[in-house]
Amino acid sequence: MAPAKKEPVTFLGIGTMGHAMAASALRAGIPTIVWNRNPVATRDLTDLGAEVAESPADAARRAAVVVTMVTDTDVVLSIARDQGMLAALATGAVWVQMSTIGVAGIERVEALVDAERPDVTLIDAPVSGSKDPAEHGQLTIFASGPDEARSRLSPLFDALGQRTIWVGPVGAGSRLKLAANAWLALAAEAVNTSVALARRLGLETETVMNALGGSPLVSPWQEAKLQRIAQDDFSVQFALSLALKDVHLALEAAADDRFRALGCLADEWQKVVDLGLGDHDLTVVTRALGQGGGGRPGSRLCI
Repeated sequence: MAPAKKEPVTFLGIGTMGHAMAASALRAGIPTIVWNRNPVATRDLTDLGAEVAESPADAARRAAVVVTMVTDTDVVLSIARDQGMLAALATGAVWVQMSTIGVAGIERVEALVDAERPDVTLIDAPVSGSKDPAEHGQLTIFASGPDEARSRLSPLFDALGQRTIWVGPVGAGSRLKLAANAWLALAAEAVNTSVALARRLGLETETVMNALGGSPLVSPWQEAKLQRIAQDDFSVQFALSLALKDVHLALEAAADDRFRALGCLADEWQKVVDLGLGDHDLTVVTRALGQGGGGRPGSRLCI
């Protein structure tokens, strides 16, 4: 069987993740067009062979496959509708929506495509992974949409990720992403809370690492986070503000107050974001917990 053709791909949104994903596509030999609201972010990609478009509509006209990777639903819809991306797509083009926008968000996107461009194939494909996996083409892709798009997208998804999981119709990918990010948020909070508690009790982070590192209790991802915390390195891999956004999306989709652990986590993280630390890695919660004045012993915010 001949390998799937590497069609030109457009990336709209060249932030931390979009930049890394576009670079991975270029390294795989995929013709790549990029656009970002601030064109400075695209400059080094031209050295790798990317073409820079002047607008989302201009970018969409140049490729058979268009990827959106931006912060939230409002930005996705602004690019698609207000800035002309959707109208500029050719008949039969594929729109791969890879931003994390939750259940309500992907439903709005799907309704827009159904109403205005039913001749375009929409794929809902958010990713699991942060800056480092994105830079090395090791993301996990939660893809959902028509089966006939799978082979067409395999060169792109193979370039971006180490694993693609197809999970059903449009919307299933976003639902799985919320569940996966809830897991990640609680795993991060285990690190944040345990390290902050150890420090409060007079222990060093290295002591926690030596006790738990390499054990079944700690994932490789958590161990890497412990090492960065020990070095007082809170440079962004997955920004706290974006992680908090994803927790809120999960709570919104669940629409059920039984998920108290996530609700309490969201309240705690919001306080850290309010301190001006939202652009740091989500492990910066460790620092905030260590510096907090706290309440009286026995008081709790979430019971």
